Amino acid sequence: MSTMQELRKKLQQAITGPLVPAVNKLRLSPDALTVIGIALNLAAAVIIGFGHIFAGGIVFLLAGLFDMLDGALARHIGQTSKFGALLDSTADRLTEAAIFFSFIFITTVTVWPYNVTLEMVFIFLAATGSFLTSYIRARAEGLNINCTVGIFTRPERVIVLTLGLLLNAVFIAVAIVVVLSWITVIQRFIHVMHNTRGTKE
Repeated sequence: MSTMQELRKKLQQAITGPLVPAVNKLRLSPDALTVIGIALNLAAAVIIGFGHIFAGGIVFLLAGLFDMLDGALARHIGQTSKFGALLDSTADRLTEAAIFFSFIFITTVTVWPYNVTLEMVFIFLAATGSFLTSYIRARAEGLNINCTVGIFTRPERVIVLTLGLLLNAVFIAVAIVVVLSWITVIQRFIHVMHNTRGTKE
């Protein structure tokens, strides 16, 4: 383990160590902490988008604490699982995308919601759904779980987007990608959940 990794691990233990027993008394599961972290990260993205950068930073910092606590609690109570690992890493990708998306709005003169268009939201959702579809499969296969399920994988996305470009109907194509890619994300997530519940990481 490198010096940087050791320092990072010690810092995380110093922060989470005193808090884990207290959180455990609240009878919150590690997955519940992950969901709270997701909610806080999304809230931070909204706050930043409205131009309240400092307040958004505080909420983002609090969300980061929950990001550390879920894994620490899972190890403390012996509930580490493959599903928990997938949930945690997928949540990280989703919330990072939301935070970076919020930065778009603070680079312009007006702030959210005055400079948001429906097209921007759909493009963000399409991009996020597309990379999560691929990410969940890759993460699941890293956990030795086959995850080729889903109605809308990369070949289908390429076909729909190509037709949208050729027919000058890009927004319609993006809307289709949004709906079908997120259905696929849910399908893959449920598939992994059914194949990992109770399975140790």
